[in-house]
Formats: sequence, C-alpha cells, structure tokens
Amino acid sequence: MTTREMQDEILRLKQEKSVCVLVHAYQDEDIWEIADYVGDSFGLSQQAAAAKEDTVLMCGVRFMAETVKILAPQKRVFLSHPQAGCPMADAVDEDILAQVKADTPDVPVAAYVNTTAAVKALCDVCVTSSSAVKILRAYPADRFIFLPDPNLGAYIQSQLPEKSFELLPGGCPTHLRLTERDIAAAREAHPDALILMHPECHPRVAKKADYLGSTTQILSYAEKSDKKEFVIATENSIVEHLKFRCPDKKFYPLSRDCVCHNMRLTTLPDVYRFLATGEGEEILLAPDLIEKARRPIDAMLRYGG
Repeated sequence: MTTREMQDEILRLKQEKSVCVLVHAYQDEDIWEIADYVGDSFGLSQQAAAAKEDTVLMCGVRFMAETVKILAPQKRVFLSHPQAGCPMADAVDEDILAQVKADTPDVPVAAYVNTTAAVKALCDVCVTSSSAVKILRAYPADRFIFLPDPNLGAYIQSQLPEKSFELLPGGCPTHLRLTERDIAAAREAHPDALILMHPECHPRVAKKADYLGSTTQILSYAEKSDKKEFVIATENSIVEHLKFRCPDKKFYPLSRDCVCHNMRLTTLPDVYRFLATGEGEEILLAPDLIEKARRPIDAMLRYGG
C-alpha cells in the first residue's frame, strides 16, 4: 500500500467500524490526516467523551489513553502502540506522593494532566499547560505541591507570585534537551524569527523565548501572527505541521534533538492494523480508580471554566 491508499482504507474502516481516532499534535502529518480530532492531551479526552462512537483509538501515549477512559468509562479505549509511555508521567512514584501528602495534609496537590491515573487519584486538582495559571489563581489555596514538571511549575509560580509552590522533581526529557546555547545559535542563524517555546523547557531557557505557550497555543500563535519566520521550541513534529498549515511562512526547529521517541512509536500502519484486525491494547481501569482520578479533573473544569 502507498501512504494515500492506507489512509483511504483507514478512513473507510473507521467509518465502517464506528471508531473515533484521536491524534495528539506530536504525531506525524500522515496520521493527522486520518484523525477525527487533533489536539493536546486533555482536549482530545474531552472530544472522546463527547464523540458518538463507542470505541476510541488514542494515537498518543499511555496517560492520554487513561485520561480518555477516566472521562468516558463506558467506552472501549485502545492505545495505538503498547510501548508508548511518557517518561515524565512514569517518573512519579505513587508511594512517595502518598508520603508527601501525609506529611503536608493541608496542602493541595496540583498535578499536570500529564500524569498516570494512579497519580491523579492522589491529587486535588489537575491543570493543563494552557490553563494552569487560570485554574490555580482561582483555586482556594495559597500553597500547592506541584508535579510532575518543575519547569512548568516555575512558570506558574512566576505568573502567580502571591502563591507558593513546592515543586517535586521531574520534567519532560524531550524539552529538557533544549539549551541556552540552542537559543543563541537560533538567534544568530535566524535573526528575524520569533522563538515560540513550550513552558516545559528549563526556566533559564524559557526566559529567552519570545512567546511561551502550550502546543496548541504555539500553533495558533504562528498561524495568526503577521511575522514570517519562527523558531519552534517544542517537539519537532510541530515544525512539520506548521509548514503544511502556513506554507507562506518559514519554520525552524530550535534543536534537531527535540524529538519525543514515545510519540514517534505510533505509525500509520499501526492505526491501519488496529482497524483492520481489531488487535490492540485496551485500557482497563478499575471503577474505584476512575472515580478517584476523575475528582481532580472535575476540579480543573470547575476552576478553569
């Protein structure tokens, strides 16, 4: 099969079998083109909950598929590649978090939505990179334990100086590859370009960006801007997508090494194989875990609007 033939067959099969295909923004363009919805992790989960289909395929990583199951427990949810995990989400030890909570029982735990279901079940409120400041500004507390990304936490702290945050160790290894040296090289190579960066980058690097935002915010900013050149400081697939969306503009990766290898595990043939054979890893969560993990998500929606 050619790429186009495989895409056409995927479109036919998902219609025939009533499957909703969710695609995270860090997937390749050939997978974007067969998606029902493309977006960030939480936005995809909301789309899945509202979709008419009873079967959902998540082309992303495991915590995203878990979040879909939490929001839509009545649906069958599958992960496109069984080894697609998230090092940042997987680095949080539930036992250590339970001990931290026991030592500071009056301090709410705020969790980036990029966490496992088991960790969410121990937290008080979830946030996304685009909504974190709004949610934690509205949340009725002056002190938080924040996990699993201290870089995003440092950004939130800079926007909410009236509140305090205990930042647990962790972070995204993909974004942590970006350095101040990369910024200096980009400024020299592309002096007219704006640098658009994800707040998961280290604070020393992030402060040198022209714009900080979530993946979807970066896409939107570049599309709407009247500027013509941009350096993209997040997963390099976004450079590819922006070249398709805005062929009249120029886009450069901040570093050729800013690649999420877990996201890249999913391929178009993986999607085809699932739809053609029905074989795949189904995400199964215990009802009590779903109930507990749903509470911080509900708090996020309550305070974030």
